[in-house]
Amino acid sequence: MFELSEQKKELLETDGNLLIMGGPGSGKTTIALIKAKYILERKDLLAGQTILFLSFARATILRVQQHANVVIPSELKSRIDITTYHSFAWTLLRSHGYLLNNNALRLLPPHESASRLAVVDNKENEKWRLFNEEGLIHFDLFAKLCFCLFNESQAIAKIIAAAYPVIIFDEFQDTNSEEWEFIQELGKRSCLISLADPEQRIYDFRGASPARIRQFIEAFKPAVFDFGQENNRSAGTDIIKYGNDLLIGKNKSESYNDVQCYYYPPRKNNAQLINLKSYILNAYNRQKKAGRNNWSIAVLLPTNSLMITVSDFLDSRQQLSSGQVLPQIHHDLAVETAGPCIAGELIAGLLDGGSQKKASKEDLIENLCSHILGRRGTKAPCKADIAFASCLMQYNKGISVKGKTRQCVIDDCSCIIKKCNDASFTGDVAADWVMVRDIIASALSEYLIKVANDAKYLKLLRRGSILNAGLGQLWKRSHNYMGAKKAVQDALAQEHFSMSTQVWNGVSVMTIHKAKGKEFDEVIVYEGAFPGQRIVFNPQNLDQARINLRVAVSRAREKTIIITPKNDPCCLL
Repeated sequence: MFELSEQKKELLETDGNLLIMGGPGSGKTTIALIKAKYILERKDLLAGQTILFLSFARATILRVQQHANVVIPSELKSRIDITTYHSFAWTLLRSHGYLLNNNALRLLPPHESASRLAVVDNKENEKWRLFNEEGLIHFDLFAKLCFCLFNESQAIAKIIAAAYPVIIFDEFQDTNSEEWEFIQELGKRSCLISLADPEQRIYDFRGASPARIRQFIEAFKPAVFDFGQENNRSAGTDIIKYGNDLLIGKNKSESYNDVQCYYYPPRKNNAQLINLKSYILNAYNRQKKAGRNNWSIAVLLPTNSLMITVSDFLDSRQQLSSGQVLPQIHHDLAVETAGPCIAGELIAGLLDGGSQKKASKEDLIENLCSHILGRRGTKAPCKADIAFASCLMQYNKGISVKGKTRQCVIDDCSCIIKKCNDASFTGDVAADWVMVRDIIASALSEYLIKVANDAKYLKLLRRGSILNAGLGQLWKRSHNYMGAKKAVQDALAQEHFSMSTQVWNGVSVMTIHKAKGKEFDEVIVYEGAFPGQRIVFNPQNLDQARINLRVAVSRAREKTIIITPKNDPCCLL
């Protein structure tokens, strides 16, 4: 039950711009939705006008929609538009982008961007070049282009204001300078309600600033409501108290209900993950014993590489020296997308060419180079990978390669092309996809094996009815997969703007950053013993590490466990 305190009642009666602050679970989102309901019921909006609710993460949007289903009466739901910043911006640019560029505009999704920008020194200039010359829009340009669009056409700015006279900004503390610039334009004509937690700012790397809340106050003179340490998510526990104490180091000298730290002994290879698996099984047994059907346990890791290692370990069985067997733990994986997406496009290219008996080694090598350069996403490829991809590109231009490793890749590509052109495709999309993936997995080169491994994490065919249907339609049209790569590209682009429908039930494994905006019954935060697996990966960024760990801890509704190496424990604990 959401209690309306006197402060919350005052908020409902307050008109004009608002700033609503508070920690995780303090009820910012819920009171904002109740405020939206109040505005709509008071008939402050004209017929056809809508309240716009914007957030960064699709996972957050799902949670907001779930809250809205409880708070907003069915007859009013059509008058609140809940979406992401990027989806809103893309709608504007897709409709009116011709005012800024004569080219047909196309999204440059993160995985393609990673590949194209991997070896570019001035990435910012290259993003603008891609937009100006090819009509490709990088996500980083969305806010700036929308700002330019409003400056180019005051008529469009007025139309948006007339459609959305009230705009709610969730996670306002995470806005970068370009987004803030665009928000100021929106605020010239619409009433703004900003929701913010200054201690949950984990996107400094993309330009979020601790000054943003002060700037909003100075620019829009909002009525400010601070719900501080109110806790509606994990009431009756010390989870939020622990997270807040963590920010000032007070957690080291206190004990807390429902927050425990465990220290595992050093072991060889991945044997230390036995401790993690045991804690997951204990949490699983607690939830099952409670008789619940829709329980959720999150395993949160500091890095993507550790996440993959943990996922592989959970996917297998282990027999202990005592004779006890730790079973496989089925789980969902919130994998980073760059490598899997590029691998998916490579497979689609082989489906396209192979089903027509026209697969070409040159196309495969070009797609392989994209995977080598872009699979690490925003992390730059290593010098060896850059040199290797450069050599393959030269081969495609007719220059011979030298060295056994490079020749092995060329031979593998020749073999893959022959097998794909000789293969019997059936039109069963999932079976044909797996067949091509297995052909790639049979290669000797580690670069091609990485493609096959990345493709396993894509899980497009499990979640992607759009992709499955799209490839199925290609087959029905001509009994081949001509156009498969474009179909996959379109499906991946659409996926970026679709509202997440995944409910994180059961066991889920993800990075701490991926967990932002989500909630779980229990959370297990685990860090490895090696430098690339630590919560504090850079002692100079200790404050940011505190904020990150607070975000992880506060995802839990009932219980949080933090697991760290005994011989070198996390310095924040």
